[in-house]
Amino acid sequence: MSVTAQTVKELRERTGAGMMECKKALLETGGDLDAAAELMRKQGLAKADKKAARIAAEGVIAIERSADGRRAAMVEVNCETDFVAREQDFRAFAAAVAARAVAERPVSLEALLAAQLGTETVEERRRALVAKVGENIGVRRFALLEAPQHLGAYLHGTRIGVLVALKGGQVELARDLAMHIAAANPRYLSARDVPQEVLAKEREVLTEQALGEGKPPEIVAKMVEGRLRKSLGEITLLGQPFVKDPDVTIEKLLKGSGAEVLSFERFEVGAGIEKKREDFVAQVMAQVKSSSTPE
Repeated sequence: MSVTAQTVKELRERTGAGMMECKKALLETGGDLDAAAELMRKQGLAKADKKAARIAAEGVIAIERSADGRRAAMVEVNCETDFVAREQDFRAFAAAVAARAVAERPVSLEALLAAQLGTETVEERRRALVAKVGENIGVRRFALLEAPQHLGAYLHGTRIGVLVALKGGQVELARDLAMHIAAANPRYLSARDVPQEVLAKEREVLTEQALGEGKPPEIVAKMVEGRLRKSLGEITLLGQPFVKDPDVTIEKLLKGSGAEVLSFERFEVGAGIEKKREDFVAQVMAQVKSSSTPE
C-alpha cells in the first residue's frame, strides 16, 4: 500500500526517527500510525539491548537544584563518542534525568531508571535515545546532596561536576569550595575518613622508599610519619592548600569563616571506565610481518 508524506512526517515527529525507518514501519503496519510507532519502539528496545555491551566512556555531567537551592542532584550520563555528547537531545536527556533525581530522591540507580519522564520511564527514554542516535547510552551514577545552609554546585564545562554541602559560612564560600574540589580532586574529606587499608598501604610504600634510601631504622619511622602527613594533606580536602590562596589550607579557610564541610561529591566523565585503545603501530607491524612472510 502507499504511505503518504504527511503520515511519514507525523511518525517522524512522534518518534524522532529517520524518514526511511518511518516509511518502512508504516508499510509493515498497513499505514496504522499508532501500530507503526509501537513497532518502532520495540525495534528500538532491541537495538538498545544489542548496543549495551559497547563501551560508553564519553558523556556529560548534569546538575539540578531544588527550588530552595539547598538540595541538588548530579548525574553522569555516558555515550560512546564526543560527537553524541554534544548533541542537544543527549544533553536534554541528561538534564531531565538530573531534574527527576532531585524531585524523586531515588534510593538507588535502579529506582532512578524506573522514575517517570512524562509518559515513559527514564530507562524507556534511554533506550529510545539509543535507537535514535545509534550509540550505547547509559545513566552511570548519580548523587544527592542536601545542605542545612549553603550548597555549592559547580560544572566545569560538561565533564566535571561538584556538589558540596556547607554548614555556616556564605554562599560564595560554598561555590569557591566546589571550584576548588573540581580542580584539586580530593579523595576524602579529612584524614579521619581515609580507610585503614589505604593508610597501611601508604605506610608500606613509604617505608620501602625510606629503606631504599639507606636511612637508619630509627630514622625511617619518623620519616614515614612525616611523609604520610604530607600525603594525607594532598588527598584530603581539609589538608589541601586553597587553590585561590595556596598559603591557606581548606581547614584554616573554613575555621576563619566559621564553616564546616559536611560532605561533597565530585564526578568526572568516564573516570574509572577502561577505554578501548587501538594500537595502530602494532596493527601496521603485524600487517607488514604477515605480508613479508613467504608462502
